[in-house]
Amino acid sequence: MPGAPAVRETELLVVGAGPAGLFACYYAGMRGLDVTLLDSLPHLGGQVAALYPDKEIFDVAGFPAVTGRELVERLTRQAESASPSIVLGEGAVDLQHDADAVTVVTDAGRVIRAGAVLITAGIGRFTPRPLSALDGFTGDGVHHLVAPPHEYAEREVVIVGGGDSAVDWANTLAPHARQVTLVHRRTRFRAHEHSVSRLMESPVRVLTNSEIADVHGDESLKAVTVRDCGTQGVEMVDADVLIPALGHIASLGPLTSWGLALDKQQIQVDTDMRTGVDRVYAAGDITTYPGKVRLMVVGFGEAATAVNNIAVRLRPDEDLFPGHSSERPPIPTL
Repeated sequence: MPGAPAVRETELLVVGAGPAGLFACYYAGMRGLDVTLLDSLPHLGGQVAALYPDKEIFDVAGFPAVTGRELVERLTRQAESASPSIVLGEGAVDLQHDADAVTVVTDAGRVIRAGAVLITAGIGRFTPRPLSALDGFTGDGVHHLVAPPHEYAEREVVIVGGGDSAVDWANTLAPHARQVTLVHRRTRFRAHEHSVSRLMESPVRVLTNSEIADVHGDESLKAVTVRDCGTQGVEMVDADVLIPALGHIASLGPLTSWGLALDKQQIQVDTDMRTGVDRVYAAGDITTYPGKVRLMVVGFGEAATAVNNIAVRLRPDEDLFPGHSSERPPIPTL
């Protein structure tokens, strides 16, 4: 049809470029599959890169401690060995079946025809919870995604929230920023007790039972008004960066129209990661089954299981076992 979008042909389409999706790309390369990686975010790494890139992770095998940023960098290098085609900033919208493939259409109108689809979309699409004081503010200085800590040197940073993300960012940025102020509308924090103890011993200024009443600045943020929820007294606090760390709202979005068996925000799968929809598999935090343990390391195993089963589905003469990775050429080190 004249004017119809070109169709990208691929053996495997991975929807979600978080840790499980990146590892799935690597395993697709081990199986010699042509793989395309799709994510609605403009960057690789999913929620790890978006929400806690500089927080240390302690339960990834072989890493006594690794930051989210470093883990994503290493997973990306590993995934690149599969030479995936990468499409970022586009979400999967429509799913169509024909005799020997599935076709996914993105919200940008891109058409991808694949032998199979592997959904590794984590918690799905996630959007920041709104901060009402920001309604109508269009200037610079509001950071929903936090930059590397050194970029906050000599900045006046205000963080809003009382959960793990807010407290972790306050602790992380305190050694770098000129001043960090944490505003929390309750008197108790939801964050881990050890993190809160670090916060209270740090130079961070902590304002509890308080909320942001207004923001000030035209082209860029200059200050915020903080209101005491008890006395209703107000205080002007200098700020050129505001980080609303109020959590996120997760949604499966268009995936709910794909005919998948869902349990709340998770996709039900069987032992080979099939969803029940032909040629559609899932792995990682987005899946559920009896005994599921929602950990990143479990997602890695599920991704490998899914890809190896997909390889056999697409090439029935091949063995389910992929062979030992030690028999393959090494991946260049960072």
